[in-house]
Amino acid sequence: MVGLLFDKSHKVAFILKGDVMKKILIFLLPILIIITAGFIIAGFFQIEFQKEKLIDDIKRKTKNVAESIEVSAGSVLKSKDKKTAQKLVGTFQKRERFQGGIFYTKDGNVFAFTERLSDWIKEEESYIKKIFSEKKVYEGFNNYGKYNLYTYALPVTDENGQFLGVVEVVYDVSYVNELLVVFWKKMSIGLIFLISLISIIIIVLQRQIFLLPVRRITFWLQKFYKGETDENLNHKYTDELGKFASEIEQVALNLRIARKSVSESAKERIKDEKKWTPSKLKDLVNAKLGEDSLFVVSNREPYMHVSDEHKGKAKCVSPASGVVTALDPVMRACGGMWIAHGSGNADKQFVNSKDKLGVPPNDIHYILKRIWLSKEEEKGYYFGFSNEGLWPLCHITHNRPTFREFDWQMYKKVNQKFADSIIEELPKSAPFIFIQDYHFTLLARMIKKKRPDAKIAMFWHIPWPNPEVFAICPYQKEILNGMLGCDLIGFHIQYHCNNFLDTANRFLESRVDTERFSVVRSGKETFIKQYPISVDNFADPKLAGAITSQKEKIISELNLEGKIVALGIERIDYTKGLAERMLAIDRFLEKYPQYKGKFVLVQLAAPSRTQIKKYHDLMAEIDELVEKINWKHSENSWKPIIYFKQYFSSEEIKPYYQLADICVVSSLHDGMNLVAKEYVAAKNDLNGTLILSEFAGASRELTDAILINPYSIEEFAEAFKLAVEMPQEEKEKRMKAMRSVIENNNVYKWAGTIISDLISLKKE
Repeated sequence: MVGLLFDKSHKVAFILKGDVMKKILIFLLPILIIITAGFIIAGFFQIEFQKEKLIDDIKRKTKNVAESIEVSAGSVLKSKDKKTAQKLVGTFQKRERFQGGIFYTKDGNVFAFTERLSDWIKEEESYIKKIFSEKKVYEGFNNYGKYNLYTYALPVTDENGQFLGVVEVVYDVSYVNELLVVFWKKMSIGLIFLISLISIIIIVLQRQIFLLPVRRITFWLQKFYKGETDENLNHKYTDELGKFASEIEQVALNLRIARKSVSESAKERIKDEKKWTPSKLKDLVNAKLGEDSLFVVSNREPYMHVSDEHKGKAKCVSPASGVVTALDPVMRACGGMWIAHGSGNADKQFVNSKDKLGVPPNDIHYILKRIWLSKEEEKGYYFGFSNEGLWPLCHITHNRPTFREFDWQMYKKVNQKFADSIIEELPKSAPFIFIQDYHFTLLARMIKKKRPDAKIAMFWHIPWPNPEVFAICPYQKEILNGMLGCDLIGFHIQYHCNNFLDTANRFLESRVDTERFSVVRSGKETFIKQYPISVDNFADPKLAGAITSQKEKIISELNLEGKIVALGIERIDYTKGLAERMLAIDRFLEKYPQYKGKFVLVQLAAPSRTQIKKYHDLMAEIDELVEKINWKHSENSWKPIIYFKQYFSSEEIKPYYQLADICVVSSLHDGMNLVAKEYVAAKNDLNGTLILSEFAGASRELTDAILINPYSIEEFAEAFKLAVEMPQEEKEKRMKAMRSVIENNNVYKWAGTIISDLISLKKE
């Protein structure tokens, strides 16, 4: 609860800061807009004023020059002294910004001109003709090449008023535009400086008035959440922020007190409870952990958000996974934080600023923190090293494992990424971390480097091979050393524990204690124990009616009325014995054709790891087998295999368990297999039979199932006949015995035993 409070409060603080930033922008933008507009308007008028002033000055200067040389021009034009005239206009070359001058004779011919105006005089200008015709002064602006010029042309007369010609003075006004551009730049710099100064002042004020107090509250809440302080917040604010801080402090303190109270009362209740239930597990956690936190780490997340292509909206689904099936009920009962890879394509839309959210949706019991992986990381760590390397290595199904250096480097990188994310969440007091499966063999050692006080358990959900098989892995020592960073490692069955002890003894300098079932390496002891994982055997009575209704609907849609229904449920994986199952159905119908039209296998198969070629090829093989067998045995509208190659949620699977007369689990090698246990837990009417591979860990407990060697197709086919023809009394007897095993060893006992053992290690 304190964790949830922290998560929500941090989100509130983040929202408040975001809201304040919006308000600052709303306040700041109008000011900046007004200042900018004022600068632009003032600048425009100032520039126009300066422009007019400069133009007037140019006109005045040009007029004065023209009038000052009028007499001299009249003299040279009258005397036609071209040499003197050329010398006179040549002086313009030395004057600043004067382009030059031109003398015209009375008949309109150019008499003398400044050299740099040689191209200018070649152009026939209309205003020259006008001057000669009207005998009036002309002034105006013209363009000459790259220059913007001002021209002043003055008619020249002698003392008797007789017209002698024209004097034209040309002035360069290009510099005016350059001066205006410089002015605009200076004004822009001044505007930017003023805007920056105002923004800095407002941001500094906002930081002092709001941001720093919010950070102080958040920092206190983080320390309080991790148990690093018992001090009060001591807020000194009397405004709305002060009220908010006061409420946060009171709620946090009340929850801590409540949690201590719950812990004490849980210790009393746990003494009286005998059966393992969600409430007993919750009491155990409250009694044993108290204010300590529980962290679960897995690759697969318990809830993922995916976009619905048809509706265009995101929906929350629970992925098909034995890890999720086992641990979600535990986390619902215990609370805490589950850290996993966020693999849903809409996952990022639903997390807060710390990549967290409360789950399950609409009924929050714990926190899910999502870790983001790049495509390259996912390819190397998950599809590569984990599922092309470790998975086939541990499952002895005659598939060669593939180990690549790139995959190993990505595997290490992702393990470190998870370690860093976990470490930042750990409280001050010794936390409890529960790592799941083969994806994180290096994680415990990485965490221990930073937090040696953490108590870490790891559960290995798949088989552990013997030393000869494990020797294939080129990174065997690094993997074993990483795993031995744990305080406790759990396997499904004792055989896997023995294999691990033999492997550690073979490849590492360590001491294996066969009495305590532990491995001691560099003074660090790691205990190895068996914990047969199980399922939640408590059906929700509220859902019974809906499940029955859905069951009847499925029977009607698939035309299963009056037929013997066998059920298979798994991912499409080469360890599940799907091909062997199809061949056994084929052989069963060959040997016992009287069951044609009466027997149906409903196979629910979820595509898995399709990026890996072996899985892609396996799907094609199963498709071909189903099509071939159905073609071979089908009669009229009946076909022996109804094959669904799609994902089914746990809620969608429940009606199939209810309608199935037989459940088939034909694993070629399996750690436990929870489908077998889920089927047994669902058959409260005792009307069902389980065909179970002897190579699945569940066969060690569910000994009343029909045990088979899935490699023996003849034996497998006979198992179908035995299941079909088994007397009802025998079915009920076997199912009752198996249900008793699951009731006494359900998932709550599994989790409770691991937590209890981990607590006892802490005390030692």
